[in-house]
This record gives sequence, C-alpha cells and structure tokens, in this order.
Amino acid sequence: MPQLRNPAVTGTNVADGRAAAVPATPADAAQPGPTLKGVGSPPANGWSPAGIPANGWARLLLGLIIPAAVLAAWQLSTAAGVFSVVQLPPPSMVLEAGIDLLQRGQLGQHIAISTQRVLIGFAAGAALGLLFGSLVGLSRFADALLAPTIGALRAVPSLAWVPLLILWMKIGEDSKITLILIGAFFPVFTTVSLALRHVDRNLVEAARAFGLKGIKLLTTVQLPAVVPAVFSGLRLALAQAWLFLVAAELIASSMGLGFLLTDSQNNGRTDRLLLAIVLLAVIGKITDALLGLAEKWAVKRWA
Repeated sequence: MPQLRNPAVTGTNVADGRAAAVPATPADAAQPGPTLKGVGSPPANGWSPAGIPANGWARLLLGLIIPAAVLAAWQLSTAAGVFSVVQLPPPSMVLEAGIDLLQRGQLGQHIAISTQRVLIGFAAGAALGLLFGSLVGLSRFADALLAPTIGALRAVPSLAWVPLLILWMKIGEDSKITLILIGAFFPVFTTVSLALRHVDRNLVEAARAFGLKGIKLLTTVQLPAVVPAVFSGLRLALAQAWLFLVAAELIASSMGLGFLLTDSQNNGRTDRLLLAIVLLAVIGKITDALLGLAEKWAVKRWA
C-alpha cells in the first residue's frame, strides 16, 4: 500500500495524479529580523555628519565657525598687546571707522561704485568668454588659430595692463572696466572651451538628426549639456573680477573700495584699510552666493 508523504516536507505536490517538484524552503533560511531603532538606519534629522551639508541652517552655522574664531583671535591678540593699534586695530575701531564713513555718506558711494564696476566688467568679460570659448570648443580651426594667442595673453599679470590701458583709454571708467573685463574673460573662456569638447557626441548627432545646427544646436543642446561647467567658470570669473578691481582702481581713482585701500595705506589709517578688506570679502561672498542660486536654478532648468 503506497505511503502518502507530507508535501511540505518532501517538496512534492500531488495534483491530478501527477507529482510536481516544488522547491523546498530550508528551515534555517535567513529571515529579516527586527530592525533596532537608530541602528543601521540614517538619522531622520539633518544634524548627522552626512546630513549637515543638506541642512541650510546647519551649513550656515558651520560656515560661521572659522570667521567667529578669527574674530575672537583678532580681539584677544589686540587686547593682549601682541600688536600695536597701528599694526592691528581692534574690531571695535574698524567698526567705528565704518560708521564714521557711513555717516559722512562716503561708505555707500565706495561700495556702489566698486560693485558697479565689477558687475559691468564681469558681464562683458563673461559674455566674451562664452562667445570665444564656444568658438574654440566647437571648431578645431578656431582652436588652432586662437588658443595659442589667448593662452599667452592669459599669462600676462593684471598690473601689466594698467600702463597700456591708461595710455589708450586715459583714466576714466573705460580703462577700469576693461581691466576687470580682462580678468573675467579667461576663466569663462577656458572652462567653456574645455567643457564643450567633451559633450556626448551621440547627443549632438541625435540633435542634428532633428535638424538642429549652428547657433540653434549650441543654445539648445551643447550649452545646456555643460551648464555646471559654465557656472564654475562664471564663479571663477566673478572672483577674478573682484581681484582685478583693486588693480583697476589704482588707475587714478577717487572712489571705490580699491581707492579706500590705497588711500588708507597712504594716510596710515589701518582701521579703514581693514574695513575695506572685510567689505571686499563680504560683498564678494554675497555676489558669489547669488550666482550660486542662479546655478541651482539653471541646473534644474537645463541640466
């Protein structure tokens, strides 16, 4: 008499008189165990070491640690007499110098004229850098023709242009803005030209198959494909524009933060000199942060 076996144990099943093999589940198969709270799972808040960069307030507080430490060391060193007041005035004296210039109506003018020069020179230099960078990055003929000359001009120090610009454009605003333009041009040109050489060729060929070519192809496919690289060049160019501002305002200037630097040095006003340095750092960081917001929008829009 045939013995009937338990299908769950033997791994077989009886149906319509036929036996079908069914894979048996091992009794000791690994089963997902209970998850301990807080173990092996990412923290829910943004204050973990990995979550701090994603938390806006945490990033802000973290970024303020070093400036606060520098300010505290500055105050302590002046209070302890490590430096004389002429060498390094305390932060309170620098603040008083800023308030004095503000009450006279001069501080706002210095900031406004310098910011205007930087923005105009940066805009013109970035536009030219984008134009020539696109031309060199997309054309081998333009690369062979223009790249050696532009590379040689990029090696010329900023102050070397000052006498020539004074000779050509005198001491007006044109010479100052042109010098800032030169400083902003090269980072954008270099970044864009290199980035466009590495655009996916399959993407370009697909766009050409849809009838895109020339300027339409550049603005619709190629530049959007290198948006992060373009903004990296723009941010470098903006930093260069602020660096070239001081050299530009050496050209017989009577207003601006660069003028405030040199005038304070000539008159022995170290408090105003430090004030100009702090303002250049703060305003430069603000403009860079605004450009960073534009980069995030552009990446979401095109990249």
